[in-house]
Amino acid sequence: MIEVVSALEHLHFGHSTPVVHCDLKPRNVLLDQNMVSRLSDFGIAKLLTGENQTMTQTQTLATIGYMAPEYGREGQVSAKCDIYSYGIMLMETFTKKKPTDEIFSGEMSLNQWINNSLPSSGIQVVDTNLLSREDEHFAAKEQCVSSILNLAMECTRESPKKRINSKQIVTKLFKIRDSLLASIGMVGP
Repeated sequence: MIEVVSALEHLHFGHSTPVVHCDLKPRNVLLDQNMVSRLSDFGIAKLLTGENQTMTQTQTLATIGYMAPEYGREGQVSAKCDIYSYGIMLMETFTKKKPTDEIFSGEMSLNQWINNSLPSSGIQVVDTNLLSREDEHFAAKEQCVSSILNLAMECTRESPKKRINSKQIVTKLFKIRDSLLASIGMVGP
């Protein structure tokens, strides 16, 4: 997931003309022979051209469940739409639940389901293949997963203005990773 958000950071900040992917979802992330994530399918990507342009309008819709609310409702596309989609992908990666899963109907969404489990413990929603109480270093791993789920919630805030950006996500994920590795004794303090 660090590689995916690093690609977003490059798209959003690495060029004089920012690029918005517009359809970030697991199916559009490929793994190469070294298991390195590669972002793919730029078919509906948008360039934010013009001086200080941070948003554009479109009638092309992305994938249901991963699309930011402002994109789905009003066709407003910005880098914050990619951040929302990335947050949904983080949730899906760590819970093994798709945003369109049948348990999410009516008012209950993937975001709400995870939000209800936080801040006390994300263990209730995390994929048991990733974390169980019997795991060695359970407390450190639980803290890591809780931090990641909280980060996902920051990415999926309703208001695009309240969402963090890809640079901030990269920084936070490296801190979470480094904290976990230090806690389980894989790196020095």
